[in-house]
Amino acid sequence: MTPEEKEPRAEMFDQVEHKSSGPARSVERALDILRVLRESRVPLRLSDIARESGNHLATTQRILNVLVRSGYANQHLNGYTIGITSLLNGYSFLLTNNLVQVSLPVLQELSHTSGFFASLAVRFEMHAVLLVRLEGISPLGYQLPVGEPMPLHLGGARVLAAYMEPAEVKELLNTLPEIRLGTGETMTPEEFIENLRVIREQGYVVGRSQRMLGGASAAVPVHDRDGKVVASLQLSGTDVEMTAAKMDWCVGELKRASVAIEKRLS
Repeated sequence: MTPEEKEPRAEMFDQVEHKSSGPARSVERALDILRVLRESRVPLRLSDIARESGNHLATTQRILNVLVRSGYANQHLNGYTIGITSLLNGYSFLLTNNLVQVSLPVLQELSHTSGFFASLAVRFEMHAVLLVRLEGISPLGYQLPVGEPMPLHLGGARVLAAYMEPAEVKELLNTLPEIRLGTGETMTPEEFIENLRVIREQGYVVGRSQRMLGGASAAVPVHDRDGKVVASLQLSGTDVEMTAAKMDWCVGELKRASVAIEKRLS
């Protein structure tokens, strides 16, 4: 008996089926399923995917069959995972994205002159997503994978949160059980909101032991031609390497690099 034959009947998921129909809804269902697969770090059973995506069991199976054939999903004995086509799409995105292309030489220079880890990130929903990373002379004690969703409330990503609308900040805070730093200390929502105000006022953010004990970073926003913040530019290193004087130097270099990127954006 296959794993799918052991799944509960489709009728069990009738209560979560969306009422809208048509071609657009079919696309939405497929995107919902891809989101569920993307957010999971382990293979998911058909019933889990149906429940998490809010689709009928039978509908989920039909869509998954198409996604497997097209490489957007993989089927294993113990469930489904995201497929290799997503990686191919991600590579194409990096090759064709204007922000990535104009930022890359600037990041290369930043990393070379500073010796620190240089990165570019954008906001997607309630996360920061790394688009470009370049290693410095001294490797960090933790990995920052390209494409990995990162918290908006810690480290350099706060420069993206600082320019969110008040309602979006409230939504972000509602998703957090608490704001805990790498030191183990916690921050109240009121302190976090005040922190964002200061970041907007000074136009940059610095942090020590935010995401990880012993880490340090500085970040600035990158604006488009309309003045909207579209990315964050960051230098990261260890707390020992990034002295107060070095941190000030990094902020200055980041601001100059941000202006250089903004001038090149179309």
